[in-house]
Amino acid sequence: MPREFKLPDLGEGVAEGEIVKWLVTEGDEIKEDQPMVEVMTDKATVQIPSPTSGRVGKILAKEGQTVRVGTSIVSFDAGGEQQTGVQAQPQQQREVAAVPSQPAPPSAQMAPEAGQKISHIEAARVVATPATRKLARELGVDIESVRGTGPGGRTTEEDVRKAAESSKGRGKEAAQAVPQLQQQQVVQRQPSTGEVVTEFRRPTTEAEAAFTEREEHIPLHGIRKRIAEKMAKSVHTAAHVTHVDEVDFTELIALREKLKRKSEEHGVKLTFLPFLMKAAVAALKEYPNFNASIDIEKEEIVVKHYYNMGFATDTPSGLIVPVVKDVDQKSILQIAKEIEELSARAREGKISLDDIQHGTFTITNIGTLGGMISTPIINFPEVAILGVHKIQKKPVVREENIVIRDVAFLALSFDHRIVDGADAARFTSKIISVLESPGLMILDSVKFY
Repeated sequence: MPREFKLPDLGEGVAEGEIVKWLVTEGDEIKEDQPMVEVMTDKATVQIPSPTSGRVGKILAKEGQTVRVGTSIVSFDAGGEQQTGVQAQPQQQREVAAVPSQPAPPSAQMAPEAGQKISHIEAARVVATPATRKLARELGVDIESVRGTGPGGRTTEEDVRKAAESSKGRGKEAAQAVPQLQQQQVVQRQPSTGEVVTEFRRPTTEAEAAFTEREEHIPLHGIRKRIAEKMAKSVHTAAHVTHVDEVDFTELIALREKLKRKSEEHGVKLTFLPFLMKAAVAALKEYPNFNASIDIEKEEIVVKHYYNMGFATDTPSGLIVPVVKDVDQKSILQIAKEIEELSARAREGKISLDDIQHGTFTITNIGTLGGMISTPIINFPEVAILGVHKIQKKPVVREENIVIRDVAFLALSFDHRIVDGADAARFTSKIISVLESPGLMILDSVKFY
């Protein structure tokens, strides 16, 4: 009889993953360790190999579907060389790490931990369009209790109407009150593949029907869904406050110009970001509570005595935050080289799980895209994030003389539960003092080159 393979424990507290792409089809012969499916978590994308040799029976989870750990995602026909248990065993999970994800967005290694068993009922997730959910609310139907008959178990409007008709009281009356409007053609573009999919939906009101035909519905999943979830968690958890100050980049620009030729000899492009990271480390050492996180359950502030700088990177798949580890122990040139390598891996979708973990402070350099000021969202569970904006020439007063200098705004968003506004002002002032006297970075660095 067919044997099912369940989504294994992906480690790092990950409870669910999104099926990005199946690398096999039903009926395919497959060998043990052959790449089988790409799964995206809120950490990164991993490629899961087959745990057995045999024939692919039925694919139980569709591309774009989010499933919980412990949910069956594929079955194998009888006759495979090995038995497949409820979960991938620890050894199988270790083997997953050896298969890097190539075409998908950020790939990663999987943790070698055995997963916990989750029942089918607990793992089930109702898949339904917003229009279907709206109809269920109008008809007084609990959509979580409706069994979906559409593709991939999707709950359709017909399913909701049948549930309403079979119920008593308000649900039945509401079902009779909603007019059966003509179906509307809706075009959707799948973010992961770019494929345009056309489907037909029946709007619940005439007003909705008038607008639906002029809308494009793009499913919120993949990297964009992970970003949305993480940003919402940060905003609803941390007490966000933003402190803004101005910095004079004139001296740093001059120093960078002198050093560019030397860095090019090493094959490295020298940007302002390594200097910003060094300046941030100097401030973090003086004000350690900005290099921390909060543990609500234990009621503790966890101060980190290592300095791992995350930097926001714009990629075709969305915003990724790679992390340069131990910035305080590296030279400007080493940092610049790592930034270049991490950025390239992020854009190519080859970044590893380790590349985006264990950050203690984040810098987002918005200035390259223009704009005067912004209020960046904290990269939870960190305490603060520094936004660096466009450098532009401005008249400023220096020693009672008006001179033209290269000036930009810094915006420090911080968690007011952990640090106070006065410390935020002092912290930002420390960063500014280092950036305006860049020679201090050389004195504080292990080595400049």
